[in-house]
Amino acid sequence: MLILRQSDVRALVEGREREITQIVADAYAIHAEGATSLPHSVFLRFPDRPRDRIIGLPAYLGGPNPAAGMKWIASVPGNIGRGLERASAAIVLNDVVTGRPDALIEGSVISAKRTAASAALAARLLTAEPAPEAVSLIGCGVINLEVLRFLRAELPQLVRATVHDLDPARAAGFARRATDELGIATRTVGTAAEALAAHRLVSLATTAATPHLDLAPLAPGSTVLHVSLRDISVADMLAAQNVVDDTDHVNREGTSVHLASQASGGTGFVDAEIGDVVRDPGSFRRDPDRTLIYSPFGLGILDMALAAHLRREAGAKGLGVQVDDFVS
Repeated sequence: MLILRQSDVRALVEGREREITQIVADAYAIHAEGATSLPHSVFLRFPDRPRDRIIGLPAYLGGPNPAAGMKWIASVPGNIGRGLERASAAIVLNDVVTGRPDALIEGSVISAKRTAASAALAARLLTAEPAPEAVSLIGCGVINLEVLRFLRAELPQLVRATVHDLDPARAAGFARRATDELGIATRTVGTAAEALAAHRLVSLATTAATPHLDLAPLAPGSTVLHVSLRDISVADMLAAQNVVDDTDHVNREGTSVHLASQASGGTGFVDAEIGDVVRDPGSFRRDPDRTLIYSPFGLGILDMALAAHLRREAGAKGLGVQVDDFVS
């Protein structure tokens, strides 16, 4: 058993946004080919704390570098007020032949990176011309900072950002980091409507449990990276073009896709899955007059793909802690 701490993981992923996005794209393509096993995520909830949850994502990814295991990720929004990150996670990788546990890897960094890579991949594949030079980000936490980092790598022409958060101080700190660390000129605005109106590319990464945004301020042909999944109203979902990572997986747990499918009687409003677009970019056509919403549920195969890649690299570089007698 190899144990990789957060410091090990960070050392392995730093500055490798393009490579990570390609790993995510390859995993989506393998999923579209049917070479995966992906049970539904398991949500452990707390009766007296409805916003808190721990999610188990089991997954098997086939292809040239098969991987199997499970991510166990906690989301506790109240941790932010405690001076802790909202999310914490561990990933267990299993040997795909024997099933024996092979690695225990700190998972929050992997989870954030693969989430951001998925959003940046969608932005590159799905945004309407001309290519965006700016992005609006609603929700100024770890995920949107990573989304911005990956967008900069995938969209080199992107040089400006507008950000909004319910906590103005949090937004201001985010803007400073985006400018100082990423070289992106970043400004804050006081309302979500201002952020939506500012640019044609928008990333939503909030902790909202129910829809709260009105997309009316968006310009025609805007692209919304709906990373947090529960921000957008049924009416706006049904009026937009919709791309998801997996229709079955995202159509549950009160996501905006789920609410829209309940209201409309099915998922016919979903236009494409991202794996099919990766395999054949010409299979999906943007309507320049409609908003496109990308809603990625967050598939465990992405965690397995990146974790297995890092496990191989860590072994070659001698990183991590080896426990030889974990399984006797």
